Amino acid sequence: MRRAVCPGSFDPVTNGHLDIISRAAMLFDEVVVAVGVNKSKSSARLFSADERMGMLREVCAPFPNVRVAGFEGLLTTFCEANDIRAIVKGLRAVSDFDYELQMAQMNSSLADGVETVFIPTSPEYSFLASSLVKEVAMFGGDVSALVPAAILDRLTERLAQRARGEV
Repeated sequence: MRRAVCPGSFDPVTNGHLDIISRAAMLFDEVVVAVGVNKSKSSARLFSADERMGMLREVCAPFPNVRVAGFEGLLTTFCEANDIRAIVKGLRAVSDFDYELQMAQMNSSLADGVETVFIPTSPEYSFLASSLVKEVAMFGGDVSALVPAAILDRLTERLAQRARGEV
């Protein structure tokens, strides 16, 4: 079985993430969308790891060969524990490639037999990043074309809660 992992923080999941996940699902028998759980950065996150995993399960439901899991620590350790041999990373621009190539080489040195597969993002999502989506939404911009419909209301509500000091 050809298994791959699509790792990320997904805070929040965007249409760009779904683009890469759906394309990886066509290439591999099973795709694990792995949500990084970094407790030291939890206060900087808009959504908890459980919330992010729940949202991903919802929006990835149309893909029968995709499952969602959380992980702490090194991605290569997660890959070895789950018999995963491919890490799928989306590339938006040359600057992504520079960073992701270093990560791929480091991961290769840490786990023999784990390869990184780069998928160029679709042109309509080449500028898209979760941090930009959050910033635009925070200032009242329309991000409805950038995130799945199921995520938009949660994003809007969470930002409103933050503005009111509730979260």
